[in-house]
Amino acid sequence: MSVSTAEAELSEEERAGLELVRETGGIHQSDLWKELDVSSRQGSRIVDSLAEKELVDREETVYEGHNTYYVSPTAMDLDFALLMAGDMLSPFIGEEEIDSQSDAFSQWMMNLAYEE
Repeated sequence: MSVSTAEAELSEEERAGLELVRETGGIHQSDLWKELDVSSRQGSRIVDSLAEKELVDREETVYEGHNTYYVSPTAMDLDFALLMAGDMLSPFIGEEEIDSQSDAFSQWMMNLAYEE
C-alpha cells in the first residue's frame, strides 16, 4: 500500500495524530494522546494504526519515569534528481551564501541546460 493510499484511508483522529507527529518531528505517545485530547487507550490505537500503515515509527523509551513510545514520522522516499545536473550535485547544497557568478554554479547550469 502506498503512503498516499494509506493516508487517504485514515480516520479523522488518525489524520490529526499523523499531522501532530509530522509537525513536531516526533512526540512521546503519552503527550500525543494528551495533545489530541483522547484517552490513552484511543491514543495507543491511533499510534498502532499509523505504525501498521508505516506512516510513523515507534521506539520504546522512558519519559518522565514511565515506559512509553517515541513516535516519529517515517522517512519518505525522496527524489534527489532535482538537485542533479548530469553527474553534478547542485552547488547550493550546504552553502549559506549563494554566488550566482561562481564557476561551480555556471558549470552546474550548463550541465542542466545540456540535459534537455
